[in-house]
Amino acid sequence: MNVVFLSPNFPEHFYLFCARLKGLGVNVLGIGDAPYGALAPSCVNAVTEYYYLPSLEDYDAVYRAVAYYIHRYGRVDYIESQNEYWLPLESRLREDFNIANGMRPCELENVKYKSRMKQYYAVAKVPTARYELVESREQLRRFVDRVGTPVVIKPDSGVGAADSWKIRSAADLDEFWANKRAVTYIAEEYVKGRVETFDGIVNARGEILFATGQVMLVNPLEMANEHAEATSYTTDVRATGMYEIGERVLKAFDIRGRFFHLEFFRLLQDQPGLGRQGEVVGLEVNLRAPGGYIPDKMNYAYDVDVYQIWAESLVYQENRSFHDYEFKYYVAHIGRRPSVNYAHTVGEIRARYGARLVLEKEPPKSLNSTMGAYIFLLRSTSVDELREQREFILAHN
Repeated sequence: MNVVFLSPNFPEHFYLFCARLKGLGVNVLGIGDAPYGALAPSCVNAVTEYYYLPSLEDYDAVYRAVAYYIHRYGRVDYIESQNEYWLPLESRLREDFNIANGMRPCELENVKYKSRMKQYYAVAKVPTARYELVESREQLRRFVDRVGTPVVIKPDSGVGAADSWKIRSAADLDEFWANKRAVTYIAEEYVKGRVETFDGIVNARGEILFATGQVMLVNPLEMANEHAEATSYTTDVRATGMYEIGERVLKAFDIRGRFFHLEFFRLLQDQPGLGRQGEVVGLEVNLRAPGGYIPDKMNYAYDVDVYQIWAESLVYQENRSFHDYEFKYYVAHIGRRPSVNYAHTVGEIRARYGARLVLEKEPPKSLNSTMGAYIFLLRSTSVDELREQREFILAHN
């Protein structure tokens, strides 16, 4: 089997997807924009061959790289990246090289635009926020008047919380209009809820091979735009009822052969037109592995290897190594902000939590806005224990 993997070096730990494929005897054919000499040894060892390009934005050059691999190794079975930014590139290459596995451009349209996702959530019987595509300042003002403030505005096709706005006043609307880019924006009523996710892997038959979820104690929009400290934790989606809801959404979107990251709101209070406190509202669908260190949180929560499960989903269409997985731990991501005087040192945190602290890391600066400048992953056996960890690590002087 031959798998072309785009940008195997970023995020830095995503080389593990390649390593697990290679361990199953797959030819992993990397294409990236980092010079070979700049790759970490772990990434070099994870691929069969690596093709350097100054930019993956140059489609003709990427096309030639794939053609070279086909000439050298034979037909390519998959083109993957696990990076939302490269999904359009993946789909176009599949179309041009007639690769059967994975989404083509026409299929990607259904999950590329937030406005188009609404109809599929409706099929799954999951409500979504009222919205309008922004066409004029006056139309936007009328929408704000109709649904009330705050209103959230973001690109209809976009990645993460980048270029998102919260409109609370006429001044906020003016600021957005003065700084908006030449893209289509979607305006949505503000949902009074916390973000919860349904994350996992489905095979080509649409069968769920692994699934879990995250609870975001701080909204990603607030992390990115209001510099809030990032805190999230894994949760057992079978215990919260999210498994059944996520399964309906996967079927409505006809998602197959993918890592998936589905986002929802869990209402914190009754909201007319959306639901009652505790009910779930659809947010958006992402057809790639969840970002940051969430795959590692999954591993620590269940004592599994989701990189291995994903590799086996491509090669065998089965989860052979961790079929009978069970939720064992809440795993918290706690991110500290730069230039904040915290009450406890990293050494004190290590001493206090010992083996509960499974990872500490300084993420790339490009990810600081949503992850924190320094992060800790900790296991706990209860939400109360998790809360104590958060309060200790984020205590300010």
